[in-house]
Amino acid sequence: MRCLVTGGCGFIFSNFIRYMLQKYPDYEIINLDKLTYCGRIENTLDFKNNKRYRFVKGDVCNRKLIEKITKDVDVIINAAAETHVDRSIIDAGTFVETDVFGTYSLLEAARKNDVEKYVQISTDEVYGSMEKGSFREDDLPNPSSPYSASKAGADMLVMAYRKTHGLPVMITRSSNNYGPYQFPEKLIPLFITNLIENKKVPLYGNGLNIRDWLFMTDNCIAVDTVLQKGKIGEIYNIASCEEKTNLEITNILLKLFGKSKDMIQFVDDRKGHDFRYSLNCDKTRELGWEPKVKLDEGLRETVVWYKKNEWWWKPLKKGV
Repeated sequence: MRCLVTGGCGFIFSNFIRYMLQKYPDYEIINLDKLTYCGRIENTLDFKNNKRYRFVKGDVCNRKLIEKITKDVDVIINAAAETHVDRSIIDAGTFVETDVFGTYSLLEAARKNDVEKYVQISTDEVYGSMEKGSFREDDLPNPSSPYSASKAGADMLVMAYRKTHGLPVMITRSSNNYGPYQFPEKLIPLFITNLIENKKVPLYGNGLNIRDWLFMTDNCIAVDTVLQKGKIGEIYNIASCEEKTNLEITNILLKLFGKSKDMIQFVDDRKGHDFRYSLNCDKTRELGWEPKVKLDEGLRETVVWYKKNEWWWKPLKKGV
């Protein structure tokens, strides 16, 4: 099996490639990544010399390159995306270009080269906010930010290619991921690295916004499960069902560091900040998947990793 993984130098899918190379000795993986600010070749150092792995530096919007590298590919997993909501508020154009046009470029290549499966990596944010209950896969998208709108647009394009061209597509939508190698602009790694440096943590609004937190290895296993067992044309939600307010997450981290609540600095809320994300994952669980890493365990492991790997994140903090 030969897989093309786009965005494989990022946080989640460098871990996914590592997982797949270890699990499947007959898989060959091509990693296409533009190496933007959060795509780091350092994330792949431990497997870069694997004979079944090849890295290609390139842009998913480069149609000639995409068509060339997908000629002998069996599966495409599209994880290449601009992802940070705050950045999308400042500059939405790059999100539309990468998330939407990049998806179009890959879909066209998949169609022309008759790939066996195409998996689009999406997000719970496409659904928008929900105060009670949980979103199911057939709920309509209602995005709140340029980021989530670009991802929703990509999802709709993927499903349109299924209906129009019969392309063998599937979509996964996961909740907030966390863990080692996450760029320190996101809440958990930003707060952890700030606390290591004895700096205050900037908490939006009153901190009562609610998120479901998923350890990245559980997401990697879920994507693999969908790839192996998922039904063509379906969408699969992925979440841990461990919902916490941002303030609760902050307090857990403060406790792990033995620091007081004086380290919290409340800041102006984000524009269009969704109050709560929540996913129903019955469809994915029916495939045999379930999350294994509990939040307390995952946060402890993540804190330890950032403490041991200051070489990785300290140079990045200058631009955050």
